[in-house]
Amino acid sequence: MQYVLLIYGDEKAWEARDERDREANMEAHAKFSAMLREHNALLGGEELAGSSSATTVRNVDRVGVTDGPFAETAEQLGGYYVIEAADLDTAIGFARQLPEPIVEVRPIVMHPEADS
Repeated sequence: MQYVLLIYGDEKAWEARDERDREANMEAHAKFSAMLREHNALLGGEELAGSSSATTVRNVDRVGVTDGPFAETAEQLGGYYVIEAADLDTAIGFARQLPEPIVEVRPIVMHPEADS
């Protein structure tokens, strides 16, 4: 089954970290990615640009487009991994190894391809 690991954090706290702390965090992510590859579990993932670069499209009643993220929160979505795991417990086990304080584990709904 496929899962997405959504990484949340405080952008202001990230920006306040010194370069050494940031590099250590990136090294921890590199090790995490290597561990996932060893388990044939890594399907993809990326760091996301800051929430100030987000654009939200609202398709309710009438279409609206606004600058910024969907919700004003203390934590912002900063990146993700797409993984393959036997079950939710395995996916949670992987998520616990991430060097981030908040990780949302969510199953991906697989839809059969429509016949053309």
